[in-house]
Amino acid sequence: MEKYANTNGNSGVLSYEIGNNYIWVGFTTGGIYEYTYTSAGREHIENMKTRAQLGSGLNSYIMKYVKKKYSRIIK
Repeated sequence: MEKYANTNGNSGVLSYEIGNNYIWVGFTTGGIYEYTYTSAGREHIENMKTRAQLGSGLNSYIMKYVKKKYSRIIK
């Protein structure tokens, strides 16, 4: 997984991994969650990928739009 840049300095996101139709998000609490096109929708996943690569706004986006729309908890 790639380290999340956290440019604002106060994110609950620690790391991420991007796939064709999913994103894994590692949180500072220790959990890794998988969000997929099926569970959260293509538009949300693509927005999350963009924010992950920018290192800004991913945690806020998750809390606002897809908090419980993960497909599984990996860890």
